[in-house]
Amino acid sequence: MAEPVQRLLGTERVSEKKRVNVFGIRHLSPAGAYHLRALLEEKQPTAILVEGPSDANDYIHQLTMSGVKPPVALLAYTEELPVRTLIYPFASYSPEYEAFRWAKQHGIHAEFMDLPSTISLTLYENRKGAGRKAKAEAVQAGEGKNETSDRASYVQLQNKMYEQITELSGEPDYEAYWERYFEHCTSKEAYREAIDHYSIQMRALMQEAEQSLAPEEAAYNEIREAYMRRKIEETIRSGHAPEKIVVVTGAHHASALRPELLPMTDRELEGLPKVRTKITLMPYSYYKLSTYSGYGAGNQAPAYYELFWTCLQQNELWKLPTLYLSKVAAYLRDQGTYRSTASVIEGVRLAQALAVMHDGTSPTWRELRDAAIVLMGYGELSVISEALAKTDVGTAIGSLPDGVSQTPIQDDLNRELKRFKLEKYKTTVATTLELDLRENRRVKTVEAAFIDLNRSVLLHRLELLGISFVKKQHVSQASASWAENWVLQWSPEAEIEAVESTLKGETIELAAAFVIHEKLQACADIAEASRIIRLACTSDLPSLMEQARGVLQELAVDSGNFEQIASAALELSVLIGYGSIRRIATDSLIPLLEQLFLRGSLLLVDAANCNDEAAKTMASAIQTFHSIAQEHYEIVDDQIWLQKLRELSMRDDRNAKLSGLAFSILLERNEVDEARSAQEMSRRLSPGIPADLGAGWFEGLAMRNRYALLSRSFLWEQLDAYIQSLENEQFYRSLVFLRRAFGTFEAREKANIAELMGELWGLGAIATGEALQRPLGEEEKEKLDELNDFDFGDL
Repeated sequence: MAEPVQRLLGTERVSEKKRVNVFGIRHLSPAGAYHLRALLEEKQPTAILVEGPSDANDYIHQLTMSGVKPPVALLAYTEELPVRTLIYPFASYSPEYEAFRWAKQHGIHAEFMDLPSTISLTLYENRKGAGRKAKAEAVQAGEGKNETSDRASYVQLQNKMYEQITELSGEPDYEAYWERYFEHCTSKEAYREAIDHYSIQMRALMQEAEQSLAPEEAAYNEIREAYMRRKIEETIRSGHAPEKIVVVTGAHHASALRPELLPMTDRELEGLPKVRTKITLMPYSYYKLSTYSGYGAGNQAPAYYELFWTCLQQNELWKLPTLYLSKVAAYLRDQGTYRSTASVIEGVRLAQALAVMHDGTSPTWRELRDAAIVLMGYGELSVISEALAKTDVGTAIGSLPDGVSQTPIQDDLNRELKRFKLEKYKTTVATTLELDLRENRRVKTVEAAFIDLNRSVLLHRLELLGISFVKKQHVSQASASWAENWVLQWSPEAEIEAVESTLKGETIELAAAFVIHEKLQACADIAEASRIIRLACTSDLPSLMEQARGVLQELAVDSGNFEQIASAALELSVLIGYGSIRRIATDSLIPLLEQLFLRGSLLLVDAANCNDEAAKTMASAIQTFHSIAQEHYEIVDDQIWLQKLRELSMRDDRNAKLSGLAFSILLERNEVDEARSAQEMSRRLSPGIPADLGAGWFEGLAMRNRYALLSRSFLWEQLDAYIQSLENEQFYRSLVFLRRAFGTFEAREKANIAELMGELWGLGAIATGEALQRPLGEEEKEKLDELNDFDFGDL
């Protein structure tokens, strides 16, 4: 069965008698699970030792409880920040999982035998750190010029070896080789011989390369194997006969568990570094089990292998091609693309023919895919790519029954999802949830009336904790105060993020409060303080909201940054505006908003003394302040704001764009009459004013209400006169600012301007519009080229 490996290595089969029954596996192998069960039935062991963290033995019973739906995973994590994790996943067809199920069914002893997570997490981090340090030292010494590190070279060597095996076997890739020669092997004797022979020779081939190219990897494996040998000896000393012990381990480690190799001593064990850890069970997904997620021990098609496992258990592997292609056809039909039963039949025949061409007894996954592409996709992968993805990888996510040990925060999250009827969203398929935060008066209970508001609080807390299950979307301004849209999509990463949050609190609420408290401790400016107030509000943490308000008030005393004050004031403005929707008391925020608004108003003129780059953020802040003045005119001092706008609009020693913006706001508010407007326009746009200042002022003027500009013809008359008065060089310089100003106008607004100017020039609105739509003439193109060649200096 492993003939390509024999031909590659040029070695004879190695055989040796083992004291215990060591069964080498591939971690996600249906055939491995199938033949392991056969071995267990044959040997009837009294003890089963499985590769995995030895401090997780208490979870074996829970792993095999009724109601556990694989895929699931053991997660080990450190008790201190930063959280470091190791994951041990199980599918229904994992040999390790089947070993535990068999042990439970027969009432025999079963345990994990690998390093405890307290040690493995430390060594794993040290191994990565050693690799980074060695690479850095090599670079510093001038030896790191190659693009790949030693570790990368080792991986490349490993991949090259797999490629050679693939080439010798005549298969399209290594996965197809493995499936043909191992997964399809239904003879238990042939399978055991093949996997044993394969593991011994592959280890021999890779061991030298591992020690030279990845010494930290080699050392890590040697420590693990010495510990596993220790666990085997302990099991024997506890009274189990060697021949009644079955050891289930990755094939790479099988040959290292020979009895002549020494186990780890007490002294060696005591000398290993340790870190405090905890372990939990968590649901996992087929996507995370697949190689597409980057999981090194995964396979390309976990959903396909589940189907494979089902057929093996029923001794009906011959049905697999029909079942697989029928699933592909069913997915296509669900999406509205009809494929007949004849297509399935012909696909099975084609896949079987492809298998015969490779001397196979049954089609591999690769051959089934090829047949599906030809018969159902008509030769185009894109036609059936989605159906193949669902059939190969799937969207399955595991589940755990109530009572299975998890971290407190996981339990709390599950309770909250159930309480607010969000359990159905715990799926790998992204789903949009639309919330209406207003009271629902058509229901009888208070909880039902505010269920969307309570959902919002939970989702905001999860977002605050960085749990990727939730993602908030933008909603239209018209409904922004009471509507929220969220995209919910569960993933193993979200479960891990929830587990990591355990270190911040035992419930979602406590963990969210911890995060806000940390943010308050690190808060150094009023903009951040105001955002923390909003976070506390949306997370329904009123005591922390009050603490954040106190921090903001203290920081506001010394704040002199206009943009930060505007940002902080906006946050308070929004909270005050929809506080009633969220049922929070905002009275304490009103004096703070008054204070910030007054301080910002007084800083306006001085802050406007800036360059054009800084004026971009200043302009946004000014518009924010004006929105607050209009929204909360009963709270803030609108008159002093208008007074400062007038002062800024008149100042010639402030940024021209900001002065123009201030004048535009006054014009919009009808605070200046036509005569005063014409006078200011004439003053700003006169031949004596540098072109960049005049055009910059107009750019600011054009930032506000376009209707107010378009309805005042005298402004355009003045602008026309100004442009007519400019010399060529001044005209070219002004174009930079004028084009930037008009670039923000909509097409309809530009058309209105063209018609307005046509009337001013006496050409007629229609004729002017048509002239502007005509293609450029040769003379006009030459003028444009001259403009492109003009040196604008530092503009």
